[in-house]
Amino acid sequence: MNITIQHAFLPHLDPEASLRFYRDLLGFEVRQDVSYEDKRWLTVGPPGQPETAIALHPPGLDPGITEEEHAAIRSLMAKGAFAAVTLATDDVDGLFESLAAGGVDVIQKPMDQDWGVRDCAVRDPGGAMVRINQR
Repeated sequence: MNITIQHAFLPHLDPEASLRFYRDLLGFEVRQDVSYEDKRWLTVGPPGQPETAIALHPPGLDPGITEEEHAAIRSLMAKGAFAAVTLATDDVDGLFESLAAGGVDVIQKPMDQDWGVRDCAVRDPGGAMVRINQR
C-alpha cells in the first residue's frame, strides 16, 4: 500500500497576499484558483511535485460554526495559533534571506535545533506558522 499526503489545508484572509507569499516568494505553482460568491480558494504546490499541495481556504465556512466560534477562529489565526505547515529545502538560510527581504513576518531566524535539524519559522499572510527545515 502506498499512501501520500495530497493536500494540507490552511485558512487565508487575503487571497492576493497569499499568492504573493506562496507563489511569488516561495515559488509555488498555482494549481487552482476558484471563486464562489465573495470567497476564494487557492491550491498551490511546489513545482515538479504535482502529488503534494496546500489548499488555501476562507476560514470558518462550515454552516454549523457559530459567530462566536468564527470570532475564535479569527482570533487564533491572528495569534498564529490556528494552523501550521512544515516545508523542507536544500538551503534554509538562502530561502530565509529571500523571505525576510520580501517582508514576511519572521518568527525564528535559521538556527540549529537541539533535536538535530536546522530550521527557521515565518508566518504566512493568514497567520499560519510556516516552519522550514534544512533538508
